Amino acid sequence: MIIFGTRPEAIKMAPVLKKLEANRSKVQTVTCVTAQHRQMLDQVLTLFEIVPDYDLNIMKKNQSLFDVTMDGLRKLEDVLRKEKPDIILVQGDTTTTFIASLAAFYLKINIGHIEAGLRTSNKYNPFPEEINRRLTDHLADLYFVHTERAKRNLLNEGIDEGKIFVTGNTVLDALLMIVKKQKSKRSQGEMGERFLKQYGISLNSKKKLILVTGHRRESFGKDFENICYGLKMIAENNHGVYIIYPVHLNPNVQKPVKKILSDLKDVCLIEPLDYFSFVWLMNRSYLILTDSGGIQEEAPSLGKPVLVMRKTTERPEGIEVGTAKLVGTDSNRIFSETSKLIKNEELYQSMAKAVNPYGDGRASERIAKIICEWKEL
Repeated sequence: MIIFGTRPEAIKMAPVLKKLEANRSKVQTVTCVTAQHRQMLDQVLTLFEIVPDYDLNIMKKNQSLFDVTMDGLRKLEDVLRKEKPDIILVQGDTTTTFIASLAAFYLKINIGHIEAGLRTSNKYNPFPEEINRRLTDHLADLYFVHTERAKRNLLNEGIDEGKIFVTGNTVLDALLMIVKKQKSKRSQGEMGERFLKQYGISLNSKKKLILVTGHRRESFGKDFENICYGLKMIAENNHGVYIIYPVHLNPNVQKPVKKILSDLKDVCLIEPLDYFSFVWLMNRSYLILTDSGGIQEEAPSLGKPVLVMRKTTERPEGIEVGTAKLVGTDSNRIFSETSKLIKNEELYQSMAKAVNPYGDGRASERIAKIICEWKEL
């Protein structure tokens, strides 16, 4: 049984599900979504043509972590008792990932954790993700990690090496699936025309497009306001750029973003994009400012430098090889580091041409093979 609940999980699980479905003679798959996120999850389900066997639909307005945990855990119990899967597969570090693992543990069902082993060693940063993934890893039976560093993290915590498999990250599989669909000039033209028409914005080729995303819970409040002021400084002091920001639906994001950035000439605030459109926009951008883990992994495959607007990251591999740079939530640093990339072509190219350390686009194939050959099945 594959269990997920948010848009990022769905994107990273989709290629795994497709590979497992292609091996029907060896394994039967059941898909369960908690819908911890509703609208943004549904976009991905439609894009990858996934029809869940179970949709728990737990999302409620202004939901808390307590709501997600209690509602999801109870409903997952019913599904797991009915299906009695040999193993569940969960992904990443969401609350859905943790509660699905906990429910499976209570029922003595095996757990496979995709994107295991990420660590910042700060339990409140990111919050609640750092603890979600640590707890999941200590409940799991199989570990699919994206890098050797993630494997070492698990070994240092006493995890049996025989249960750890370095596969790369499945997000690159999903990304390459979408890029392949968008490759033709006709497709690219249609996307551009659709985007311009839908959002009524100008993608002037003479301006450098900066794509921004932000949603981290640990940044809510003052830190998120600082991020917004940093973006404002970029827009007001670099007249050769155009900022596009698909704004997360969470009110803690919407309020400061609209308050600080809504009246700026070269900043366009839009609704969250479906993944197909977002990949096109990533490909069209000059650089990306984000606090997203997935984008840190995806952007290097598109040759896009990433400035990470967080105080720490569980993906240091990108920092080390130069595909990304950690700039924190300080307004001045966000502004200065972005300005450097805008003005310094040599620095820009050194980041744009760095090799992606997170995989080769075949992670889901490796995971499916391991699952199909797993002795307990």
